[in-house]
Amino acid sequence: MTDRDDEVRDSLPADLDAAGYVGPYTFPDNSRRRIQGWLYLAVAVACMGAWLFLGDNVMVNDGFLVLAVGLGAFGAYCMIAGMPLAVDETDALVAVTKLVGFPVGHASAQLGWRGLGSRPTWRILVYSAEEPPATRGLVLIDGVDGSVVEHFVEENPEDPADWDELTSS
Repeated sequence: MTDRDDEVRDSLPADLDAAGYVGPYTFPDNSRRRIQGWLYLAVAVACMGAWLFLGDNVMVNDGFLVLAVGLGAFGAYCMIAGMPLAVDETDALVAVTKLVGFPVGHASAQLGWRGLGSRPTWRILVYSAEEPPATRGLVLIDGVDGSVVEHFVEENPEDPADWDELTSS
């Protein structure tokens, strides 16, 4: 390994790096995927144009057609998967609070994607406000239109007596 290899570092872009960030964190918008989609579609059009207008010769062959179709399909997928995230975690938590039917204490939100269209979905885990919490729920909120995808609410099966044993060992 050379000294030059030691200088190479991989790092997150500033808008994705939450370390040291003070204040409310805003998730990056999914619509950024459309930038790559436009680039794939542009290269697909260029390859298709080269195949159509330059014909079958030494520099351009049927591989350009195959590449144009593949890049076009992937570019279209990027455009579909780049649905804008219209519902933030605060709006999703408000919708969950209205749905579960109990005062919410602790809550955790995670952004995930579902389906072939890679639709953004908030997964929100909530516990009731009692100490220890008597009820918990898991709710999936669509990140595009704010609708409830699925929800599950149950009595908290965890026994608080077990917590003392875990902390004492």
